[in-house]
Amino acid sequence: MAEHFYKDGLRFECTRCSYCCGKVPRFVYLSKEDLETLANYFSLSIADFVKKYCRWVNYYYGKTVLALQTKKNHDCILWDKGCVAYEARPVQCSTFPFWSWILKDRETWEECAAECPGMNNGRLFTKVEIKEIRSRFNKNIPITKEQAKRFFGIV
Repeated sequence: MAEHFYKDGLRFECTRCSYCCGKVPRFVYLSKEDLETLANYFSLSIADFVKKYCRWVNYYYGKTVLALQTKKNHDCILWDKGCVAYEARPVQCSTFPFWSWILKDRETWEECAAECPGMNNGRLFTKVEIKEIRSRFNKNIPITKEQAKRFFGIV
């Protein structure tokens, strides 16, 4: 098996620049757990949270999944000079930049680091920590419309 380019770890510390939270079109996909956590954090029912903060978007293989809304300027609906739900933010957000596709190789990492001032700076994450975070990201599957209907009775 090929040695990971991050065998000696990688540095990352969020600078709160908001680049990953807006400025360009992006999707923050929500898993069932994300949805429950955020609804609880805002003291809303699942249905009310979805109505106020979410949208249904096309995903891979013809699936429709839940994502956070964005503002007209492409900022995340939860961004207001910082994440208003930072303590309850979705797994997709809390695991950045240790996503599988970013960790594919050094070249991809460096391309992303060119846009994110926190990458290659700050705290050193070990290979073991990176693999654990990447695993959390990989296991966090967006909730589909069908699942939302089955689990919560919403569409």
